[in-house]
Amino acid sequence: MEPLIQLRNLEKVIEAGPNKFYLLRRVNLDIQPGEFVTIMGPSGAGKSTLLSILGMLDGAWTGDYFFNGEAVHKLNVKKRNELHKANIGFVFQSYHLIDNLTVFENLEVPLSYKNVPHKERVSLVCDTLDRFHIVGKKDLFPNQLSGGQQQLVGVARAVILNPKLILADEPTGNLHSAQGEEIMELFKRLNDAGTTIIQVTHSERNASYGSRIIQLKDGWVVSETATAGARASAPQPA
Repeated sequence: MEPLIQLRNLEKVIEAGPNKFYLLRRVNLDIQPGEFVTIMGPSGAGKSTLLSILGMLDGAWTGDYFFNGEAVHKLNVKKRNELHKANIGFVFQSYHLIDNLTVFENLEVPLSYKNVPHKERVSLVCDTLDRFHIVGKKDLFPNQLSGGQQQLVGVARAVILNPKLILADEPTGNLHSAQGEEIMELFKRLNDAGTTIIQVTHSERNASYGSRIIQLKDGWVVSETATAGARASAPQPA
């Protein structure tokens, strides 16, 4: 099986006068379709930087990045954005909902980027509201929701177009434990249905939901280990 993601000698450097600061160093990584991978490491290790590159939000790096066989490093900004929008859903710690839009309208946003016809948009949003049990919240604004409800909407928005890959940056960092567990159980169900998930977290509990942990330190990948709860059916790295 061809990896969904292949990174080869990927590096991210910031230059300040004569000095160079490496945020990522010689990262080589394969992620198979259907994996649930956790990226861990101390603050400043490069976790969020790596996630941003994987999500094609950052193009200022060197090395080779293949996504589903496509050479991302050879694409211009427009093509990268198209590839990202067609295949990747993002879940952020700070939710990133649009304050002046209702829950229904927030869920419509990624559909409008894809020029989905209005009637189909309404149908997809209604199906998603039902799937996530938030039909009763559809006319509320983000500031009328709890943190857990906002994150649920954030996840719903990320998956409304059934992306191949979900990238989650500290997705339960602002939630209390019960809300966090609800989000992680949701990720597990999505992964069981075939969605590839890569999460950045400091939480050992959250990491236990995945099948593999990648440890970063000072921009280097220092270890890759299977989790104790890795499912036998989960694809393993080559």
